[in-house]
Amino acid sequence: MRYMFLIYSREVGGEPKLDRAALIAAHWAVMNETKRLGILHGCSPLQPTGTATTVRMEHGKPLVLDGPFAETKEQLAGYYIIECQDLDEAISWAAKIPTYCQGLEGCIEIRPLANVPPPEAAQSVAQ
Repeated sequence: MRYMFLIYSREVGGEPKLDRAALIAAHWAVMNETKRLGILHGCSPLQPTGTATTVRMEHGKPLVLDGPFAETKEQLAGYYIIECQDLDEAISWAAKIPTYCQGLEGCIEIRPLANVPPPEAAQSVAQ
């Protein structure tokens, strides 16, 4: 099963004495190991929240807002998608993914990805 690991942490600049080189090296270690095992399906850091755009629908028309919707100390910083046998294996991989903050200020949310049927299967169900 594929799992998405959502990395929440403080934005760059909000963390105390961050060793960016060590953080980047730790991410590369996880990426290289999962690539070697053939279980990495994607990963990427996100640009800062100041670059975000939020779209809401209002009366059938898009309402475009600058920035993220939520104002919190922790922001979605990036993600990994990794193939795992089960949740226990997913938890073991999440423990290897570094965040900008430690303890209660940063976390990895693990979410199983849903299987989406191909378009032709959806059409046959609708008929």
